[in-house]
Amino acid sequence: KNLKLEEKITKLQQQNEELRARIEKNTVITRQLSKENANLQEYVEKEMEEKKKLSKTNEELLWKLQEEDATSPVKLQSSPSTSFHRCPSRNSSPAKVRTLQH
Repeated sequence: KNLKLEEKITKLQQQNEELRARIEKNTVITRQLSKENANLQEYVEKEMEEKKKLSKTNEELLWKLQEEDATSPVKLQSSPSTSFHRCPSRNSSPAKVRTLQH
């Protein structure tokens, strides 16, 4: 009876060690994934900030273009291939868009 109990104890100790090793491995992987997640979040935030800057620059350039067109001393007749469309932005400033003639 003691031999069977000792075998069972040995088997349970081996299982315990295997589980500890798996826990250790999972902990390492969890730390790596957390670090990678933090890096990706930082990257996304930087990309969003860059996108905001580019959007703002684009709106400023569109506004300058609109102002330049409005204050230009020589008004050129607009050709049928040129039209103005509203941009879906906060300021909704018009943007000059070339369209293809058919």
